[in-house]
Amino acid sequence: MALSPNLFLPVDSAGLDERGWDRCDFIFVSADAYVDHPGFAAALIGRVLEDAGFRVGIIPQPDWKNPASYGVLGRPRLAFLAGAGNMDSMVAHYTAARKPRSEDAYSPGGKPGFRPDRALLKYVEGIRSVFSDVVVIIGGIEASLRRFAHYDYWSDKVRRSILLDSKADILVYGMGEKPLLEIARRLAAGEPAENVPGTSVRSNAAPEGCIRLPDYEAVRGKDPASLRLYAEHFMIQKLNADPATAKPLAELSDGGRWVIQNPPAFPLSQAELDHVYELPFLRRAHPMYDAAGGIPAAKETAFSLVSSRGCFGGCSFCAITFHQGRAVTGRSRESLLREAAVLTEMPDFKGYIHDVGGPTANFYTPPCERQKKGSFCPERECLWPEICPQLKADHGPYLELLDALSGNSQKIKKVFIRSGIRYDYINHDKSCGKKFLETLCRRHVSGQLKVAPEHTVPRVLAAMGKNTGEAYEQFRKDFADVNSRLGLKQYLIPYFISGHPGSTLEDAADLARYLKQTGFVPDQAQDFYPTPGTLSTVMYHTGLDPRTMEPIYAAKGEREKKLQKALLHFNHPENKTLVEEALKKTGRNHV
Repeated sequence: MALSPNLFLPVDSAGLDERGWDRCDFIFVSADAYVDHPGFAAALIGRVLEDAGFRVGIIPQPDWKNPASYGVLGRPRLAFLAGAGNMDSMVAHYTAARKPRSEDAYSPGGKPGFRPDRALLKYVEGIRSVFSDVVVIIGGIEASLRRFAHYDYWSDKVRRSILLDSKADILVYGMGEKPLLEIARRLAAGEPAENVPGTSVRSNAAPEGCIRLPDYEAVRGKDPASLRLYAEHFMIQKLNADPATAKPLAELSDGGRWVIQNPPAFPLSQAELDHVYELPFLRRAHPMYDAAGGIPAAKETAFSLVSSRGCFGGCSFCAITFHQGRAVTGRSRESLLREAAVLTEMPDFKGYIHDVGGPTANFYTPPCERQKKGSFCPERECLWPEICPQLKADHGPYLELLDALSGNSQKIKKVFIRSGIRYDYINHDKSCGKKFLETLCRRHVSGQLKVAPEHTVPRVLAAMGKNTGEAYEQFRKDFADVNSRLGLKQYLIPYFISGHPGSTLEDAADLARYLKQTGFVPDQAQDFYPTPGTLSTVMYHTGLDPRTMEPIYAAKGEREKKLQKALLHFNHPENKTLVEEALKKTGRNHV
């Protein structure tokens, strides 16, 4: 099929007529507004399937209260796809304090209310109400992180697999291009699609050769035995996340229903990643949103380049490794230069590339031989508790990329790095870490550099899977020295988390004292948010560190969480009463 580089994917019957289609092969129901940009899941998957010869339409943010909204493109020839968008719908709706958010960056005008709670459940229900026997495939972050029994912070209980609750036919987990292309091929050929890597399916029995997870009924309780089994349940998943060594996993739920997870799909190769990001995206929001002021998230990504996928940072509170995987794949310099040239021709381009990065910007190339094959060591982390001796830190290729982008066109005034960076990885690079830091300060920072030490207390950092505070102190010193030598006034903006498992009120007070001593009090600090799919959430729910099965403290009461967060903002007048209460509880008179 010839691609249509000047057309949005159809969102209604007029879009079908514009392309001369009588129907779609696949229809993607998305909880995000439709932005035809590779940073938005529906557009990315839609263009990948289109490139493979399939007809794809999108129903963005349907009115879930009106079944007719699922029928605007008719019945798809092969399947409906459903995704909750670039964020879990509950995270998109609620803060860590379970308060409703007042904004939604992925919706028209940034206003909330365009997506339902637990979007996938609502969407599959709505699709089935109109097309009862159609194939429905769920995927994206909400499906991926809820594919087995999972602790749900908002209801404070362990929910069963979203595959069972939604009654979808197939769940695609992780980055979905390879699994969906294989599913599409099989559906088009009339072949079964139950054993595709990177998918989970429902079954009446567990196939031979599966590793059996603890049953849903055994992990759903809050008694000590159930909590320990839940922690073991998570670790079995973690140890079977490497596509080269993972075994199929099977979980028995209530009613005798099984969820079977096939091993993960291998990540895209560099050539495949290049191809995906150079598909004919229009790189703008659909014009139906113009009257509402557009889509805020589209403005944030419009002039940024995704240079890599995957992250081997291993932070306990982050679900990226559970979704994208730990193996890093970087795009080629040539591909990124071509994409940068496309950006310079866009009418709103002002000469600035806002970001060149990925989950972690300076993780651009695989750091070891195993990762070059799309694999990783499931039984150990790359950077914690010590940096793996097999890890080769090398910022050389990333520096060459930044240099090439900066000199690529007279239309490019400056290239910024706004994705997170790992300063311990910079420290570890003895060949060009210092050169990278100097280049970063000289050419790619706009006055402030955001970094994430997260905490300072060693016990809390260990729970977070982070290096000791010495690594941050070294980087803080190096950053100040480099800027002083360059005659630049630039500042580090460190990011901290309050209330993370392992952190007591005393630990929060110690962190507040550190902030006072260093003369920096953050404007913002994130209260720990127990979202699905993270090691830290397992700690929060079970009171156990699943890596050791040793008890770990977790602040659960809303009052203590408020006190810990207030200590990080001890100089804010509105926090005076909370800070005084926290200090009294820790037997201190001042921060």
